[in-house]
Amino acid sequence: MPWSAAFDDPIALSNGRRLRTLQEAADHIMQLPEDAQHTSHWQTAIETLIQAAETGGGWMMFARIAMLRALNADTRRK
Repeated sequence: MPWSAAFDDPIALSNGRRLRTLQEAADHIMQLPEDAQHTSHWQTAIETLIQAAETGGGWMMFARIAMLRALNADTRRK
């Protein structure tokens, strides 16, 4: 499945932007500070994005969930 594959429902960010594809989600993670990228919740999101890009199917749903959980974890820490 290509990195341009779209989530069934876009992921809304707190700034109003929406992540619509695997690539947009990956780009969002890459824009985070490096120490944030290495936290367990973002590592899980990265791994599931890669799995979704490589295999597709149900992994798209898991990747979306992992992104939402990582975003939520960052919100709780602030």
